[in-house]
Amino acid sequence: MKVALLSESPADETALRELVTAVLRMPPRFVAPGFRARGWPNVAQVLPAVIRHLHFNTDTDVLLVNVDSDDSVVHTPPHDAPDYFHPRCRMCELRGIFRRTMKRFAPAHGRERVLRVVGVAVPAIEAWYLCGRDAGVTEAAWIEGQERGRLPYLRAELKQRVYGTDRPSLQHEIRCALQEVVRHRRDTRRLEHDFPGFAALAADLRAAVAARGGKPPPANPAP
Repeated sequence: MKVALLSESPADETALRELVTAVLRMPPRFVAPGFRARGWPNVAQVLPAVIRHLHFNTDTDVLLVNVDSDDSVVHTPPHDAPDYFHPRCRMCELRGIFRRTMKRFAPAHGRERVLRVVGVAVPAIEAWYLCGRDAGVTEAAWIEGQERGRLPYLRAELKQRVYGTDRPSLQHEIRCALQEVVRHRRDTRRLEHDFPGFAALAADLRAAVAARGGKPPPANPAP
């Protein structure tokens, strides 16, 4: 399976390659280099063009898009109801962009469409990196903090915990990201349990394998 990545930074892309491999239990063929955008607004802006390019000009099977939630509304199960769309939920918005962009595409390169994989890191990908070594950092904790109006931590604090600084160099950011995601290479259960935004990404990946006629890796049960 050939997978393209659209993320917010080179460090994010490096970590996502490892996490995709962990979910699939083997490395797919990654489109290189990956596609990147500068922050959330730019991801949403460039996504239609990236989808169109991959569909008509390549034989890519899957486009994986991953962004940070920052201070936006976190995706929850009620958002998955048929025809539901929350305008401030980035998961809802990214899925909507895929639907609107591809609905009129004719088949190309032997497949009907490029398959969608969407993940949202709450509130930032550094929270995923801390999974398994900081029990207080979870998607549920962030949602509860939003509801109470008192956040359990700030995004800058997460960077400090992962990198030792809130302004890491790119090389240091990549090195630390790889050191953290190595814990999930053989087992993504904890990450999927603590972060539904990653669990959605993993579910999309497994569904994509099945859609392309392969045997999907088994979904991990809750720890």
